[in-house]
Amino acid sequence: MKSQELLKSLVSLGLGTVLCLGYFVGPLATAQSSFLQVPKSSFQRSEEIYHFSTAATSGPRRGEEIYYYKCWMCHNDYTIAAGTPAPTLVGIYDRSTLLSGEPVNDETLAEKIRSGGPLMPSYRHTITDADIADLLSYLRDDQCCFDGEEPPANPRYRATSDTLMRLQEQHNLRGGPTGIVESTIGYPLEGIGVQLIAGENSIRTTVYSDEEGRYEFPELPMGSYTLRVARPLEFKPYERGSVQIGRATQLEDIVLERVTDLELLPPTPEIMAQLSGVEWVMNLPGTGQEKRVFSHACGFGCHSYQQVFRNRYDEAGWALIVDRMVNYIGSPLTIPFGTLSEVPEDERRGRSGLPMRAEIDILVKWLARVRGPNSEDAPFDVLPGPRGAATRVIVTEYELPRLLLAAHDVAGDSNGHIWYTPHRSPYIGKLDPITGVVEEYRVPDTPGAIPGTHSIWVDENDVVWMSENWASTLTSFDPRTEQFTQVKLETGRPYNAPGFGNMALAEDGYVWKVLSGAIKKIDPVTGEFVGVYPFDRITSTYGSLISRDGNFFAGGLWPGNLIGLLDTRTGEVQELETRSVLSSPAKGYFNDEGNAWFGGRGGALIEVDVPTRRTREYFPPTQYVTFYEALTDKNGEVWAGELHGGRFARLDPETERWTEYVLPEPYAHNRRTWIDNVTDPVTVWYVDHNGYMVRIQPLE
Repeated sequence: MKSQELLKSLVSLGLGTVLCLGYFVGPLATAQSSFLQVPKSSFQRSEEIYHFSTAATSGPRRGEEIYYYKCWMCHNDYTIAAGTPAPTLVGIYDRSTLLSGEPVNDETLAEKIRSGGPLMPSYRHTITDADIADLLSYLRDDQCCFDGEEPPANPRYRATSDTLMRLQEQHNLRGGPTGIVESTIGYPLEGIGVQLIAGENSIRTTVYSDEEGRYEFPELPMGSYTLRVARPLEFKPYERGSVQIGRATQLEDIVLERVTDLELLPPTPEIMAQLSGVEWVMNLPGTGQEKRVFSHACGFGCHSYQQVFRNRYDEAGWALIVDRMVNYIGSPLTIPFGTLSEVPEDERRGRSGLPMRAEIDILVKWLARVRGPNSEDAPFDVLPGPRGAATRVIVTEYELPRLLLAAHDVAGDSNGHIWYTPHRSPYIGKLDPITGVVEEYRVPDTPGAIPGTHSIWVDENDVVWMSENWASTLTSFDPRTEQFTQVKLETGRPYNAPGFGNMALAEDGYVWKVLSGAIKKIDPVTGEFVGVYPFDRITSTYGSLISRDGNFFAGGLWPGNLIGLLDTRTGEVQELETRSVLSSPAKGYFNDEGNAWFGGRGGALIEVDVPTRRTREYFPPTQYVTFYEALTDKNGEVWAGELHGGRFARLDPETERWTEYVLPEPYAHNRRTWIDNVTDPVTVWYVDHNGYMVRIQPLE
């Protein structure tokens, strides 16, 4: 087809390339879905995400969520400015006819969504008629269309500063409501996540039953709560509303009924919505190479596996999706990779290390086979629940005021507040852990750049430092004056390409970052590069680490197995190797002993012993997980979210003992951890990509 005819076919119905980085979600109609009717849980966050119902169960607000996942990636001003043929969808119902000559109405638009086009996959097997109806209602709505400037409000966020339900500040680990969890035959159930949701501020507190089936909450404010079992999986949902909680309330026994008498779980949407990414990969057919290529290419932290596997496309549809995913960069896949790379197209290699064309071919054919229109889902095998030490933990989840933020990093200040950055919104936030109240501050716009912040640090004066990746800007915020200061950096990258993401803030106030194949020391006031230390083989690093004494900088090559180490006192740069050829060290930190730790996207935690210049890899018990970062606590233990595992890992390097804390949701989408070392045991914080703040309090 000629290019002019192709463009006409794309825009004729006002719907262009509805593609995104794995964000193709929707209910699946499976052949086995009638096997057993599993009740839905009204408070399971993963079910809300699965069904596009975090904002509403129907209508334009639900349609906005569908639009965000399925339309925004191409139909936005930034990708249009970069040359995509996808038109804006703002005001589409104000047009009398489509370029094809057909009238603008629900029927013609719905058919285009179902059928797709030359550069748009068919959604016929992925979204339902109800999904399309809600999407169209949003396209008709005056608030259409989402652009990241004003993300929608979170209806579950209800915290106010005058709340009477105030959590205790620290050292509150026991002494609250207690109870027992057992099966229908009276057998005690270990490792069940029992959750209380405060009616006044929506704060969720989850504890886990021990081998006797007993559980104990910390002291909670008196009031009305919802009592439920988090992520019940093999059991039917358990929920009780309006439960009045006092100090040490003895709760009624929780009796759980299995969804099936069989070992494996039925492949219903309700079960699928609770699966971690690891459980998806475990159960889907495929070779070791296919799954490994998928992990490297699609599992590095931009989205969950759930947002890929719950869809069904034919091979042509998957080819379009994968092409957009691997050949475009930026938050909404704005800029073609080839416009920024000097590597010839036929010499490019993918994140799996294979030639790019071979990687794409493997991905497309595998996805079309296991998630095609006629693929059938077999019953699911799931990971075992927590036992022993893994049950001795409290997990608290806080709602954030807005949805669809793509929340990214966290850091704590001296007043006990937790700050977070969002990847696709101009609003940074400050959480008060006692009340659940979040104060938002709007980062000034950079014309032409996607709003969003990335890395975040809080200095000794409680000034908040952050990077604006899409605007190549170093930004600071002083909470005392509520003033922002923005310093534009010369990164050599255009707006909306990754330009200034992860950075390190040293104790002396200088900022460190790898740019253009060299480690650069940046003056935070002027943005000037006051120190430049070139690498030999490393072209870039994902993370930037500076030791606490400022003597060493480290960063890892992704994809690859090289770690760059700079002695800032001498200027000597070394490039160290890990044993695994695709360990892909990402983000991390130096510990108190001066050794560097990384989360490896290849699936291991990685240590650099600085005195000996040796690297070590530590692989977790759970297969198929990847790591985005790693952070050590005051005791030398290493903490990291297991991407796609729904678990948070704790490693004691001396004994190589792993503890995996199972989280209330099937995600552990952690891009940066912050540890409060004042408490004993330590308190671990992260903000999940899916839009909520998480506090992890081990009991030992």
